[in-house]
Amino acid sequence: MSEDSRDHDARPADKGGLSVWQVVKSTLAAAFGVQTPQARERDFRHGNPLTFIVAGIVFTAIFVVVLVVIVNLVLTGAGTG
Repeated sequence: MSEDSRDHDARPADKGGLSVWQVVKSTLAAAFGVQTPQARERDFRHGNPLTFIVAGIVFTAIFVVVLVVIVNLVLTGAGTG
């Protein structure tokens, strides 16, 4: 990763908040428990709590749908679906 792209990730968006990409990356990192201290500090300093709440709900809904699809595929493959 180039130094310019790392700097871009560390800086908040020009509007004073975080970019959509930064929110997505932080949400995924939080889901897997691998958030860096720098990103956490950035999120708390420049982020909007409502944005992270909505991102977390959307991520959780997508995660549940993916799990349901996988279980249905496995059950269909096993001949019980």
